[in-house]
Amino acid sequence: MTPILETKELCKFYGSGDSLVKAVDHVNIQISRGEFVAIVGKSGSGKSTLLHLLGGLEYPTSGDVIVDGEHIAGLSEAELALLRRRKTGVIFQAYNLIPSLNVRENIVLPLGLDNRKADEAFILDILKTLDMEEKINALPNTLSGGQQQRTAIARAIAAKPSIILADEPTGNLDSRTGDEVISLLKLSAKKYGQTLVVITHNEDIAQMADRTLILEDGRIVNA
Repeated sequence: MTPILETKELCKFYGSGDSLVKAVDHVNIQISRGEFVAIVGKSGSGKSTLLHLLGGLEYPTSGDVIVDGEHIAGLSEAELALLRRRKTGVIFQAYNLIPSLNVRENIVLPLGLDNRKADEAFILDILKTLDMEEKINALPNTLSGGQQQRTAIARAIAAKPSIILADEPTGNLDSRTGDEVISLLKLSAKKYGQTLVVITHNEDIAQMADRTLILEDGRIVNA
């Protein structure tokens, strides 16, 4: 089966000479459609940089990223923006919600930027799955951290992307709320047929994944 997400000799280097930092160093990974993969590693191992490369948020120094058969390393900024809106949903540790918009408005905002009409039934189903339907008109400052993260998850899922990328999605949450959020994220990805890649340092989260990749000093040390 052709992988939905693949890297080939992927590198991201910063600086030069004695100050050269190999944040991502010749990484080769393959992720299948519908798979839940956790990428774990210590702080500074290159996890977030790798996720940014997978999501087209940064250009690699060399190598390639292939998303659903499309080579993205050579795409323009405009083409990458289109790819992010349609094929990849990104969830950050910081929720990145617009304070003046309610839950529903935050969720549909990326769709509006892409001139796409919101599938209201689908959005309601997502909110029900995430136990957020009663908060649809609430502003972010009235929500708990867990509820704000669920809103960010719903926003990522609403555009119906093939791939969900999550960067330490429970980093700002207590352990109980974090476990709930990951369980709901996994449930949502399975329900809507999406591939899930989660960057984490949390071993409990890693154990919930179908497969775990360990990153050390920019290199995958297992596969």
